[in-house]
Amino acid sequence: MKLGIVGLPNVGKSTLFNSLTKAGAESANYPFCTIDPNVGVVPVPDERLDKLTEMYHSKKTTPAVIEFVDIAGLVKGASKGEGLGNQFLANIREVDAIVHVVRCFEDSNIVHVDGTIDPIRDIETINLELVFADLEVLERRISKVVRGAKNDKELAKELELLNRIKAHLEEDKLAKTFETEDEDELAWLASYNLLTAKPVIFAANVEEDGLAEAETNNLFFNKVREYAKELDAEVFVVCAQIEQEISELEEEEKREFLEELGLCESGLEKLIKASYSLLGLISYLTSGEDETRAWTITRGTKAPQAAGKIHTDFERGFIRAEVVNYKDLMEHGSMLAAKEHGLVRSEGKEYVVQDGDVILFKFNV
Repeated sequence: MKLGIVGLPNVGKSTLFNSLTKAGAESANYPFCTIDPNVGVVPVPDERLDKLTEMYHSKKTTPAVIEFVDIAGLVKGASKGEGLGNQFLANIREVDAIVHVVRCFEDSNIVHVDGTIDPIRDIETINLELVFADLEVLERRISKVVRGAKNDKELAKELELLNRIKAHLEEDKLAKTFETEDEDELAWLASYNLLTAKPVIFAANVEEDGLAEAETNNLFFNKVREYAKELDAEVFVVCAQIEQEISELEEEEKREFLEELGLCESGLEKLIKASYSLLGLISYLTSGEDETRAWTITRGTKAPQAAGKIHTDFERGFIRAEVVNYKDLMEHGSMLAAKEHGLVRSEGKEYVVQDGDVILFKFNV
């Protein structure tokens, strides 16, 4: 999974990226300090892996990972070359979802590019730049398709769709709110890889003092939450400064620190939950003496395709999957004990893999 982090300058975007990845992207109180997109790969915290590693005495533990791309602070006019221009928008095109960091705190020491705090205005500023960038993509595609549309029904149909999407965006609407009429249109829309069609997670960056009560007491956050509902987007509260502090702590210290703040989980854990929920992802697990590993798949994936995540041969030569639920396995202490209680199932090609399934695939090539 690849997530692109965007936001206006000085909203806490690079501070959040630093804390999530410990990659050390430069963070400073002025626009454009992030000149190259910074990339960090983060393991997905999953205590199930630790327990399985212990049970199987695995030599290696491999978690699922998320790749974060930190994009330079966009400003009004970025798509037309303002600030650092739209060179960074290309870096967002390849991500699965956009994490939009929104400033929801007042601080006279940290300048805001527009002078005042208004999260909805900030969101719409970024959205407008993404719309402009998408219009450029559509115009290039239209100029290619229009030449052959007179003599080709398929191209004529696509051209009609392109013009409808273009008109939709010209009303300052996002591609994700555009309604396609059939499977062909849906496939074409996906192939354009439009920025405003991507799923969005809003990270509402709040100040430390009001973090624990932000979901009820922060007026800026409430506005962002209402806005997110309209877009079917995910939203969560985070304090980038605190995330940076806890990123330096050991696991036990981190838990104690979060408890002192009245928090159950870190910003990274909230973001991962929001990402998995938004993208419809789950993890299944494999475990043995050599390795314990988490595999990320789309909810609804059947056993052969899940096996194909490990190796294409596993899918091609799929025979069956031996499946036990992680909780059942832990409750009985071993695969043998789980089998004796009838909790290990032999599943075929139509089995839909569930989150937390511990699976051994049988295949023959």
